[in-house]
Amino acid sequence: MVPEVGHFALILALFFSFALVVLPLLGASSGNRLLMLSGRSLSYGLFVMVSISFACLVYAFVTDDFSVAYAASHSNSLLPIYYKVSAVWGGHEGSLLLWVMMLAGWTLAIAIFSGSLPLPVQARVLAVMGFISIGFLLFMLLTSNPFDRVLPIPPADGSDLNPLLQDIGLILHPPILYMGYVGFSATFAFAIAALLTGKLDSAWARWCRPWANTAWLFLTLGIALGSWWAYYELGWGGWWFWDPVENASFLPWLVGTALIHSLAVSEKRGLFKSWTILLAIFTFSLSLLGTFLVRSGVLTSVHAFANDPDRGVFILGFLLVVVGGSLALFALRAPVVKNAPSFKWTSRETLLLSNNVLLMIIMITVLLGTLYPLIADALNWGKISVGPPYFNLFFIPLMGIICVLMVLGPVSNWKRTDPKRFVRVLAKPWALSLVVGLLFPIFYAEGYSWLAALSVFIGGWVIIGSLGDMWSKMRSNKSLRQGYRQLGLSYKGMIVAHIGIGVTAIGVCLNSLYSDLRDVRMEVGQVVQIEDWGFRLEDVYRVEGPNYIADEALVTVKHKDRFYREMKPQKRRYLSGGNIMTEVALDPGLFRDLYVAMGEPVSENAWAMRVHFKPFVRWIWGGAVLMAIGAGMAVADRRYRRRKSAPKKAAV
Repeated sequence: MVPEVGHFALILALFFSFALVVLPLLGASSGNRLLMLSGRSLSYGLFVMVSISFACLVYAFVTDDFSVAYAASHSNSLLPIYYKVSAVWGGHEGSLLLWVMMLAGWTLAIAIFSGSLPLPVQARVLAVMGFISIGFLLFMLLTSNPFDRVLPIPPADGSDLNPLLQDIGLILHPPILYMGYVGFSATFAFAIAALLTGKLDSAWARWCRPWANTAWLFLTLGIALGSWWAYYELGWGGWWFWDPVENASFLPWLVGTALIHSLAVSEKRGLFKSWTILLAIFTFSLSLLGTFLVRSGVLTSVHAFANDPDRGVFILGFLLVVVGGSLALFALRAPVVKNAPSFKWTSRETLLLSNNVLLMIIMITVLLGTLYPLIADALNWGKISVGPPYFNLFFIPLMGIICVLMVLGPVSNWKRTDPKRFVRVLAKPWALSLVVGLLFPIFYAEGYSWLAALSVFIGGWVIIGSLGDMWSKMRSNKSLRQGYRQLGLSYKGMIVAHIGIGVTAIGVCLNSLYSDLRDVRMEVGQVVQIEDWGFRLEDVYRVEGPNYIADEALVTVKHKDRFYREMKPQKRRYLSGGNIMTEVALDPGLFRDLYVAMGEPVSENAWAMRVHFKPFVRWIWGGAVLMAIGAGMAVADRRYRRRKSAPKKAAV
């Protein structure tokens, strides 16, 4: 009975979505205030229905209701309770329901927190969100119903959740990533609403900025969590492999980064309005493209969910409707958009535009590298693989240029900047970054690495240059404390986010240059030496878990011949499906990770082992956390809340 309630709730949610499209749009076109206000109530109804449906699916998993085909395929009675809950989004149908729930949540958030919007604008924004909900609800009900039954004789027990997904990473990664993916539907809705009204002014950009920053925050955290999960769960010691599904989330992040910078120009100067609208459309379109790639079966990846061409055709059709319709509307409305007067090449506008262009070039490069093998296969050109060398060839130098511009942007002024200002503010940070970069390889390792020096210089330039600009602005006031207080929270958030990018850049480069890995055959009693670290295999024995049995190795680690700690990697066999998985042993640190993974047994007394020394790898994810914190600070800026109360004061 509970699954039928969940299914019926989805059908009701579809009706709410249709009403959310039709009624507010009719009200906006006719000026009927009651119809426009109905969008808020319908948003509540949509969220409640989808939440009921999601709760019913969770109940089916927790109670081991294997008459539900999806639960029987992705869970079993031996799973711990927390994995039963996370297994809800461990497959295609459940993850799609999670997506729809996130979408309903964003729709509700717009209805609640957009009280400062003119009612016709809010009505149109909610209607666009309703249209997107219709597409995904139809997709789920027609091709991917999570409540399909196995009747009349359900299986006695389920199958199993993919052992790769039996991890804290699965519990956190998909919900946070989807919050970012789906969050850009809000900026898309604002863009379409602006095109429908024909009013693309600074107020529109101001309304849109908090939503864009919030979506970017979640997408940044989601990508970082996926990288962290791959690092410690897959057993190969890498954190990014330019996997097509990894790229599917990276593409909207790149365009979303360009969007949040372009929105700043549109709000402050009234420029780039057409470009900003296009970025909002492209960001959400790339989110839909990622959904198509993951769920159509055209990709083979540990991250991919589905292998059903019919589902892929549906998503592709919906993608064409969204992209084609929005671009057609843009073509009709864009000619009436007028920009403000021109600006000088030394202005902040020029630097932000250059930043946007470089990000779009990177996005196109990654998109071509991701889709070219699929296009070649479809045209019978043969199986072609595009690997990391291609992506790194373009990505690394272009990101280096972006890092340079990243420091110049905040220092510059709108309209025009005196070049002497760059010298006055950034000369000392530049010199300090250069000294740190040149000296780092001397003190860190034997043998001088010019690439390490360049990497530390560029990352240090971003960090020190950003702090230097902040220091310069604080010193322009009577006291440093007063200067700090007068800096807006949005500006402080930008500085934190830029520092995060510098930290991540240093982590990526130094980890790539100084990592040391050994794939070795280890017998009991054998020692593997890496730098000052010695890894000795002491024993291998059998252990039992809640739903698996494992061979566990006891490895003692010494640092400079002194005992440091024990590490216990495992090779697990899961009881339900018989899958074999690697569970790595990690010793994390601020400046290095020690990483040990078990391979296969090569004799009665020897195992294949993978031993890594991973310097600065934590900086990669630490920088991403700083980026997210910076975006959160920008969203919390009080000026958005002040503007919200302004209409009430005027009315009084």
